[in-house]
Amino acid sequence: MPPFDYDFLIVGSGFGGSVSALRLTEKGYKVLVVEMGRRWTPENLPKTNWTLNRYFWKPKLGLRGFFNIRFFRHVIVLHGNAVGGGSITYANTMLVPRDTIWDHGTWAGLDDWKHVMPAHYETAKRMMGVVTNPILGPADIKLKEMADAAGVAHTFYPTDVAVFFGTDGQQPGTASPDPYFNGEGPERHSCIACGGCMVGCRHNAKNTLDKNYLYLAEKKGARILAETKVVDVLPLNGKPDGTTGYEVFTQSSLGWFNGPVQRFTTRGVVFAGSSLGTQELLFRLKQKGSLPNISDQLGQRVLTNAESLIAVRYPGGSEDMSHGIAIGSGIYIDANTHIEAVRYPRGSDALSPLSTLLVNGRPGPTRILTWLRTLGLQFLKSPWRTLRALQPFGASHETLILLCMQAIDGHLTMRLKRPWYWPFIKVLTTAGDPIPTYIPAANRFAELGASVTGGVPCTTITEVLFNIPMTAHCIGGAGMADTPDRGVIDRYNRIFGYTNLYICDGSVISANLGVNPALTITALAERAMHHIPTKTTQPVPDPS
Repeated sequence: MPPFDYDFLIVGSGFGGSVSALRLTEKGYKVLVVEMGRRWTPENLPKTNWTLNRYFWKPKLGLRGFFNIRFFRHVIVLHGNAVGGGSITYANTMLVPRDTIWDHGTWAGLDDWKHVMPAHYETAKRMMGVVTNPILGPADIKLKEMADAAGVAHTFYPTDVAVFFGTDGQQPGTASPDPYFNGEGPERHSCIACGGCMVGCRHNAKNTLDKNYLYLAEKKGARILAETKVVDVLPLNGKPDGTTGYEVFTQSSLGWFNGPVQRFTTRGVVFAGSSLGTQELLFRLKQKGSLPNISDQLGQRVLTNAESLIAVRYPGGSEDMSHGIAIGSGIYIDANTHIEAVRYPRGSDALSPLSTLLVNGRPGPTRILTWLRTLGLQFLKSPWRTLRALQPFGASHETLILLCMQAIDGHLTMRLKRPWYWPFIKVLTTAGDPIPTYIPAANRFAELGASVTGGVPCTTITEVLFNIPMTAHCIGGAGMADTPDRGVIDRYNRIFGYTNLYICDGSVISANLGVNPALTITALAERAMHHIPTKTTQPVPDPS
C-alpha cells in the first residue's frame, strides 16, 4: 500500500483541533489541519464589529469574518470560524467547572474523572497562559455592587483568563519576548484593557490558539489549510471500518462556487469542527453512506449551558462600561446559576439591535403583550431615556451585559433534514422540547441590579418575541458513552465502529457545565491525545 499523505487529518482548528495538532505532531505524526475560516492577524482584524465583512462569517453573502450566528427553531447559536477557531472571538474566559458535572450525562463512570481531569486542566491552563484577571473595570464594579445588593457578594470573583497582562510595573501595551514557551513562542504585548477581545485582539495580548498550540504545531511541522472545508471522508481499500486508512475530500469554503476538489489520504481523522460543525459533517457522511456506522445517537443531548443574555444599560452614563477585558468577573446567585459581566469595545454596537427592555412573565403571546405594555409605559414615563436605552449607537460603552449560565439538565436534539421552506437542500435543524428562555432568578437579579445602580434592565428581543434563547456555548451532540446505543464515541474519544476516527471538540461534552466550556474542551482534548502513543511504523495501536 502506498504511504499516506498524512498520518492524521484534523477537521477544524479550535480548542480541540489545536491541541490535537500539537500533541500528534510532537508524537511524530505528519499532521494536516483543515480549517474553514481565515487566518487573522492584528493588521487585518476589524476595529469594530460594524466592519461587517470582516466580522461576520457568511461567505455566501460576501462576509468573510470570524463571527457566525446560526438560527434554529429552538436556539440561536453564536460561534467562531477562523484559524484558531472560536479563540479569535471568544471572551478569554477559562474556568474549571464544578466536580458535579462528571456525575451527570453519558460520560459518568467512564473514568475516574475527578482524579484524572485536574492534571489535564493544569496543562491546558499552562498552554493558554491562564491567569486571574487583575483589571476590574466599571462593569465589574457594577456587578460587585449588584451582588452585594442581592446578598451574594461573597461569591464575586475576578475571572481566570487567557490574556497576557505583562509584568508588575510594566506599561500596558509593552512588548515582551515569548513569556510562555522558553522563547519558542511569538512576542506578546501586555493588555491595554480596551474591551476588544470578542472583536479580535488587535493588540497581541489575547492568548488565542494561533499563538500557542497552533503556533507550536506549525513550527514542529504541522500544515494548516485555511479557507477549506471537508466534504467527504471514505474508508480506503474497501475496508468499511477504516483499518487501512481514509481518503478525505476538501473544497474551498468561500463563496457560492466551491472550486476544485482536493483529495488526501490519511491514517486517521480527528473531527474538531465545533459541536455544530462536527454534527453537521458527520450527519452528511452518515446519510450519504460514507460512514454509515456512526451511532444513531448523533445529534442527541445537544446542550446550551442553559443560557440567558440579559443586560443593564446606562443611557447617557458617564462611566465607560467597555473598559476592561471581555469578561472580567463573575458571581453565583445560587448553587446552579452563574452570571458573568461581559462587554464589547467602544464603538462595537452591531449586535445591540437584538436588545430590548426586560420583561417577566410566561413565555408566549402574553409575554409579548407585557413587553408592549412595558414599552408604552416607559415611553410615557421617560421618553428620552427609553429611546436612548433602545437605540444601538453607544451601547457598547453604556451597557453591562450579564451572561447567565446554569448547570442544570436540559437538552435539544439535532437532525439533518430538508426544511419545509426550501426542500432542495438538507440543513441542520433542532427538535425536542424548547429550552427555557426565561430564568426568573436572573431577571430578578437584573431588575435589582438596575435599580441599585441607576440603569435600565434589558434582555434579548428573540427571547421576548419568539421564545428563543441565544447561546455562545453550544455543546454535546456526539457524546461519550460506554456503548454506541448511548453515545457516539468511547472513553478514548474514538467513534464507535471505526478505527482511528476521533472527535475532540465541544460535541463530546455530556453535561451542562454552567461555565464557559473552552478550558474543558481543551483539557478533554489533552486527555484524548495523551492516550495516543508515539508514532511507530505500525498502525496506531489501540490505547485500551
